[in-house]
Amino acid sequence: MIPNVTREVIDLGDGRSISIETGKLAKQADGAVVVRMGDAMLLATVVSAKNPSPVDFLPLTVDYREKFAAAGRFPGGFFKREARPSDSEVLTMRLVDRVLRPLFPSDYHAETQVMIQLMSHDETVMPDSLAGLAASAALAVSDAPFSTLISEVRVARVDGQFIINPSKVQLAESDIDMMIGASAESIAMVEGEMKEISELEMVEAIKFAHEAIKLQIAAQEKLKAAVGKERRTYEEERNDDAVYAKVRELSYDKYFAIAKEGSSKQERSEKFSLLKDEVKEAFTEEELLENSDLIGKYLSKTQKEAVRNVILDLGLRLDGRKTNEIRPIWCEVDYLPSVHGSALFTRGETQALATVTLGTSREANIIDLPTDQGEEKFYLHYNFPPFSTGEAKPLRGTSRREVGHGNLAQRALKNMIPEENPYTIRIVSEVLESNGSSSMATVCAGTLALMDAGVQMKKPVSGIAMGLISDEETGRWAVLSDILGDEDHLGDMDFKVTGTADGITACQMDIKIEGLAYEIMEKALEQARDGRLHILGKLTEVIEQPRVDVKKHSPKIIKVTIPGAFIGALIGPGGKVIQELQKTTGTTIVINEVDEQGEVEILGTDPDGIQAVLNKIDSITFKPQVGETYSVKVIKMLDFGAVVEYADAPGNEVLLHVSEIAWERTENVSDVVNMGDVFDVKYLGIDPKTRKEKVSRKALLPRPPRDENRAPREDRGPREDRPRDNRGRDNRGRDDRNSRDRDNKIERREEGNDDTNKES
Repeated sequence: MIPNVTREVIDLGDGRSISIETGKLAKQADGAVVVRMGDAMLLATVVSAKNPSPVDFLPLTVDYREKFAAAGRFPGGFFKREARPSDSEVLTMRLVDRVLRPLFPSDYHAETQVMIQLMSHDETVMPDSLAGLAASAALAVSDAPFSTLISEVRVARVDGQFIINPSKVQLAESDIDMMIGASAESIAMVEGEMKEISELEMVEAIKFAHEAIKLQIAAQEKLKAAVGKERRTYEEERNDDAVYAKVRELSYDKYFAIAKEGSSKQERSEKFSLLKDEVKEAFTEEELLENSDLIGKYLSKTQKEAVRNVILDLGLRLDGRKTNEIRPIWCEVDYLPSVHGSALFTRGETQALATVTLGTSREANIIDLPTDQGEEKFYLHYNFPPFSTGEAKPLRGTSRREVGHGNLAQRALKNMIPEENPYTIRIVSEVLESNGSSSMATVCAGTLALMDAGVQMKKPVSGIAMGLISDEETGRWAVLSDILGDEDHLGDMDFKVTGTADGITACQMDIKIEGLAYEIMEKALEQARDGRLHILGKLTEVIEQPRVDVKKHSPKIIKVTIPGAFIGALIGPGGKVIQELQKTTGTTIVINEVDEQGEVEILGTDPDGIQAVLNKIDSITFKPQVGETYSVKVIKMLDFGAVVEYADAPGNEVLLHVSEIAWERTENVSDVVNMGDVFDVKYLGIDPKTRKEKVSRKALLPRPPRDENRAPREDRGPREDRPRDNRGRDNRGRDDRNSRDRDNKIERREEGNDDTNKES
C-alpha cells in the first residue's frame, strides 16, 4: 500500500529550508517524523505506554544517536558496531530532554521514550540543531498528551550578523554558539559558549533565535492538524482535598518557621524529616495505609509553598541570606604537591578540588564521530561521587549529569586558553561537597588550578548559578544569586552564567515554568554579573596572575619544526633512534607531520635532557652552506686525511683530505693535525668527481708567497723541446699524475674498509 505522506516546509529565509514529513517510516510508533535539511536526515519516534507507571514522576527517556553509516564511515575500534553513546550524543539528549520534560502534564506518569537518529549526514548541517524540532514534531503527530510544542535552534554571530543553524565553517568564525529551546510563548532552555559578550548581546541572540523557533512551531501545528490524531485520555492522579487540607493545616506554619531560621543543610533536612514524621503520626494506621502516597505528595507540596513564601514575603532564604547575597568563599592553590596544578574552591557547603595535568599532543582527546573527527587539546572531566551529598549509592559509571556539567565548565574556560599554548591540558574536578552549583564551583576551581599550573590564561573566569521564585497568581517574583540545592529543586529556574571581568563565556539555563518574561531574564543576567565579579575578586585575591612558569616537577614542552625529509632520520629504523633518545634523556618525543614538515614536541622535567634532544635534532638536520666556515674536531686519523666532526652538529662527520690540510705538500697527516685538534674549515660543497662533501683547512690559511727562484714560463724552453712519451704527448708532470693516481687508489681501498667514511 502506498503510504500517505504529510509534509511541511520551513523557509529559513536565506535560501535554506527544513522539511518535516510523516507517514512513510516507523508507522507502528505512536508518532514518527523525518526532518531534513540539505542532505541531513533525522528520524524521530515517540512511544508512550498506555498504562501509568507506579512511580510518581514522568519516566521519560530521550535518546539521540548518530549512525556511522549516515556519513559513509565505519565505527572505530575492533567491535564494528555502534555501542554506548558518545559524550556529544549524551549532550544532545540532555538538550532535548530539558525542554520537553517540564511541558508534559504534571500528573502524566506513563513510560515515554523519544528516540532520534541521524540517518544521513551533510557536512554543512549540524544535526544536533534539528534534534529538538524532530522530537517535538514526533510528539505533535502522536496521541501523547503533549500540547505545548517546542523547537530548538542554534544561533551564531558572524561579522555582527546572527545566523540560525550555522554550518561548522560559519560556527568557527562566530563569537557565539548558543542552543535555544522554546515554546511559541517563552524560552525554556539556553546553553552555549561565547567569547566575552555582554548581557545585552546575549538577550538579543536569544530573541533572534525565538523568532525562528516560532516559525518552526507554526509548521508543526500545521502538520499536527493535517494528521488529525486525537490526544489520548489517561488516568489522572488521585487527589483528596480533605487529606490535603489536614496536611497543610498541620505542617505549613512549621515549614515556614523552619525555612526562615537560616540553618545549615543538614540541620534543616533533619527538622523537615522530623516534621514529616510528626504529621504522619496524626493519621490513623488505616488512613496511612490508604493515603500514604497522597500524604507524602501533599507534604512536599506544602513544604515547597512555605519555602517559596518565605523568600517572596520576607526576602529571606533557607540559609538566612538575602536574595542577592553570595555564600562565604575560601580558596587555596597548590594543595596537592605532586600534581602539575591544583586548587580547592569552597563556597558555602559546595566544594570542588580541581587538578591540572600537562601533556603532549599524544594525550589529546580523540573525537571520532560520524559528524565530527578531530581532537581536543583542552578538556575537563567532572566527577560527582555520592559522598558529596552525604549519600551511599551504587556507582554506575559516568552519568549524563556529570557529562553535561563537565562540558559546561569546559566551554566556560576553553576560550581563555591561548592558541599558542603548547600543552594538552586535562582538568579533573572532584566534587567533595555539594549544596548547589557544583558546576560553577568547578569553573572557579579550574581557573585557580590552571593559573597554579603556569598555564598563561588570557583572563580568569568565574561562575555563578541564579534561581527564580515566582507566584503566577500574584505576579511576584525574586531572582536568587548563588542558589542552594533546595532552591534549585523548589525553584522555577536554574540559570548558570560564567565569564571574565569583560564578558560572558558560557551559560546554561533551564526554565521549569511557562511564560518567563524577558524582564526577569535581564534582571537575572544583571544580578549574575554582580555576583560573578564578586566571586572573581575572591579568586584573584588567592592568585592574581598565572605562575610565570610551570612547577619544577611539571613537564616543560619545547616545539621545533624540522624539514619533512629528516623525520625518518629522527625516528630511525624501527624507531631505534627516537626510542633510545627518549630513554637516555628521560623525555617524551612526539612527531607529527603537518604540511610536509615535522612538528616535534619534546616533553620533560630535566632541562639537560631536553637540551640533549635539541642537540640531536640539530645534528640530524644540520646542513652546511657552501662557502661558510665551521669549527671542527678531529675524531679519526687516516693515511690520506683526517675525519672531523662539526662542533655545532655532533655526529656529523666529513673527511678532510690530505690535499686540503695545508698549502705545503703533506707527507704525514699527523705532521699537521692530531686527534682532538679543533680548528676551522671552509665548506666547499659536493665534489663533482667523488660526489662527496668537501671541506678545506688550507682555504682559510694564508697562501704561501711565490717561489722567486722558479724559472718563468718563457724560460722553460719551447714546447717542442719538452719531454714526450712514445705517442708524442707532452710527458711533463706525468710522474705527478701517477703519484696522485696511486694516492686515490689507496684512498678508495681504505674507504672500502672504513664505516666512518661510509657514513660521511
